[in-house]
Amino acid sequence: HVVTHSSGNHAAAVALAAAQVSELSCSNKTSNIKNIRSTIVMPRNAPRIKVNGVKGFGGTIVSVDNTNEAREEMADVIVERDGATFIHPSENEYVIAGQGTVSLEMVKQVREIIIKKEREGSVSSDLENIDSKSHQDLDAVIIPVGGGGLAAGNTIALRGLLGDKVKIILAEPAEMDDAKRSKESGQLLGHDPDNKLNSCADGLKTTLGPNTWPIVRDLVDNIFTVSEVEILRATKLIWERLKITIEPSAGVGIAVALGDEFRKMYPAESGIQNIGIILCGGNVDVIKICQLMQEYGIE
Repeated sequence: HVVTHSSGNHAAAVALAAAQVSELSCSNKTSNIKNIRSTIVMPRNAPRIKVNGVKGFGGTIVSVDNTNEAREEMADVIVERDGATFIHPSENEYVIAGQGTVSLEMVKQVREIIIKKEREGSVSSDLENIDSKSHQDLDAVIIPVGGGGLAAGNTIALRGLLGDKVKIILAEPAEMDDAKRSKESGQLLGHDPDNKLNSCADGLKTTLGPNTWPIVRDLVDNIFTVSEVEILRATKLIWERLKITIEPSAGVGIAVALGDEFRKMYPAESGIQNIGIILCGGNVDVIKICQLMQEYGIE
């Protein structure tokens, strides 16, 4: 029996993993592992598509109030009551390591794309005088941050692959700016007590913890925050231009890249030309988000 708390993406992953392991163990008569149950603690206002996804993978959902404290307390109760194994959505070392594989793939793919363009002679003229080896990599990577598992795992991977030459930027909703405030103050901070966690980027509601915070503190270059309007506009842009159905949590990174603050601090003239953005999820209630876009006057 495994337990986690999540607004949806990690929740679905745990439910699916439990279902797959159970299926494999049933087909392997020598396996000591039997059916594995998954229980997911989710906020009551979690998007319906995420709730349905967890149920579809066989997970049992326990709904709680929309606070980090409520999630953690209920998960602790279930673990204590049932003797279950808890899998933290961002603090678990294996989860952090797994998240880092995104950058392993991205760095490899970007090198292949740039080398191909160079061979085809399609590299822009302003790159002609730049050492080709040094410019076959990403100059900056933007990563959405909530609990920090994705951010920490990919930060470790990027520093290992590219060292200090890559700028690692985290993207966060202004409505939930605990990571930015923590980075600026040099100490781990949570959400403000009066924060209602009402951002459209519901996948980023959790906060940094004791495992993810030191990585963000020591290895991340900067953290930018963006408004709800900026997040929704960026999400809509990706829907329309790339035909990819991302959720607003992923739109946070796009919004940072499009923002004046980022472009002023990291202009192309300074060598920041190849920018990677991690799109962290696509579990979106399209109707609800479209209604929200209309409320904000986004056409």
